[in-house]
Amino acid sequence: MTALAFGSWPSPITAADLSSAGHPVEGGCFVGSEIWWSELRPAEQGRTAICRYVDGEVQPVLPAPFNARSRVHEYGGGAWTATAAGDLVFAEFSDQRVYRLTPGGAPVPLTPKPAVASSIRYADLSVVGTDVIAVREMHDAGAVSRDIVAIDLGGSGVRSLVAGSDFLAFPKLSPDGTRIAWIAWNHPQMPWDGTELRVASLADPGAWTVLLGSTEESVMQPEWIDNQSLYAISDRSGWWNLYSVTLDGSVTPLRALDADFGAPLWRLGSSWYSVLDDGKLLTVRAVGTDTLAVLDSASGALEDIALDGVTSVGLGGRSGSTVLLKCGGARVAAGLFALDLESGELTSVRSGFESVPDSAYLPEGRQVTFQGPNREVHAITYAPRNPSYEGLDGELPPYVAFVHGGPTAHVAPALNPLFAYFTSRGIGVVDVNYGGSSGYGREYRNRLRGQWGVVDVEDTIAAVQGLADSGLADPRRLAIEGGSAGGWTVLAALTSSDVFACGASYFGVAELELFVAETHDFESRYIDGLIGPLPEAIDLYRTRAPVNNVDGLSCPVLLLQGLDDPIVPPSQAVRFRDAMVKKGIPHAYLAYAGESHGFRKLETQVNARESELSFYGQVMGFTPPGIPQLELWRPSS
Repeated sequence: MTALAFGSWPSPITAADLSSAGHPVEGGCFVGSEIWWSELRPAEQGRTAICRYVDGEVQPVLPAPFNARSRVHEYGGGAWTATAAGDLVFAEFSDQRVYRLTPGGAPVPLTPKPAVASSIRYADLSVVGTDVIAVREMHDAGAVSRDIVAIDLGGSGVRSLVAGSDFLAFPKLSPDGTRIAWIAWNHPQMPWDGTELRVASLADPGAWTVLLGSTEESVMQPEWIDNQSLYAISDRSGWWNLYSVTLDGSVTPLRALDADFGAPLWRLGSSWYSVLDDGKLLTVRAVGTDTLAVLDSASGALEDIALDGVTSVGLGGRSGSTVLLKCGGARVAAGLFALDLESGELTSVRSGFESVPDSAYLPEGRQVTFQGPNREVHAITYAPRNPSYEGLDGELPPYVAFVHGGPTAHVAPALNPLFAYFTSRGIGVVDVNYGGSSGYGREYRNRLRGQWGVVDVEDTIAAVQGLADSGLADPRRLAIEGGSAGGWTVLAALTSSDVFACGASYFGVAELELFVAETHDFESRYIDGLIGPLPEAIDLYRTRAPVNNVDGLSCPVLLLQGLDDPIVPPSQAVRFRDAMVKKGIPHAYLAYAGESHGFRKLETQVNARESELSFYGQVMGFTPPGIPQLELWRPSS
């Protein structure tokens, strides 16, 4: 092996490889004898395509430029489904109307054209008889309302079924079609804080009954067992466990376990269990990583299903004994798989990548629990790895702490080409599940209540300092990067400590008062729980906001922002940039037209990752070969 400075190792993995070779798979279902799935197409302006196999080749069911993507809650979810006859029903991103498409034909609108473009949106779509049941979101002069509707498949109209709360999800009709169950919650709760399972007669939908849940109990994914009872997920025990509940209010746990059989509801239409033909439940549970298992609802017996190397699992559709899974692991590229429940055979349907880097360049994710000064912190570390190079004698590698968004998200060991992009060049990665992350129960999630900008920062610092104290990372060359809520943590850490040499914020929150005023409805009261309600917590809003603490900033910062972002508007990055200019902090601000909350276009993704790598090199003293140099703003002398 050749000795070369960490960060300057030549690597065959390019930023273009990360995007052009990738088409993240979103989900799958059976349509007759075919498997359909959705995938992100960065090379097609970031559209979501619905695909299937025809004669062994991937073919779009939904041709370009159509884009199956909902803007309900801005995160969407459940944007497409299929009829028994094999027609596609989808929410089109450009106008947010629902369309019906017979493969090979042209889409036909099922919902009316609103007076204001995209002001009426639909998500959580499912076909029931001659209707599409959906969550509808209506925007009218700044006011937002939602209800559950039935959209006639023949295009004759849309009728409202139930309303009465700020948010609704998981609409489910009873087997006899006389009742509807759904999940509801109101501001300032988020769905992982407190929701209610409601049931009403369709003859009198305003007279609903609450069967489960409260402002301090998160309930999700109701499924009818029969006309008198349902299954549902609840975290009343401190963990999202499965329960049966009857219409008269009797609640029975199916299996009490310190594990999460659910996850935060960021996208509508999510599913964490499926009822099998024999009445048992196919479940996914998490304690750090995911495990697939079959739960006997009568006895409570839980039988794990071995999926070698898989650490994350998402449920898709099922046909007989075959179930579709979106899964991945440290050595398993994320994608869509088919599992035969009888034989245990797992078959790849569609990888999320056209090609995966040579295994010799892939880092091995290692789960680590760091003991910080205040609490334990869970993380996954990825050490530098390249078959041709090693660091200089006595040199320690730079490390980048990745801070996930949410802040309720969760990370597990993964075959992530993005991490290999860094580690193959001699830059280590630590992926942090700071307090507030999901996958470790409600208490771990609640660590961030009122403590956003404190616990997340402390935990991320504890992780990188743990690496440095163990002699695995250079304490002078630690960087931090994150997006959205993770971007907030980046900016909060950089303005409140001197641990990091630099940081990169992707569409991160920088100022809370403006954020609350400008962000979308779904998250408009989110800060009530993370910081405190207004006006009582106004002092905390101001003292925690990174833009107000730039005096404590002493290192360069990279800001990356989509100009069409409705969740974290560009004003957040602009205000932080202006504050850095005023103080004379070296930085770069990259603003991308046509991009929203999460970059979807190929050219944007490539420019962002190359710029980030160049930025780290300039600050931490290495030159990554073949990477265009990012121009940093520096104060004039």
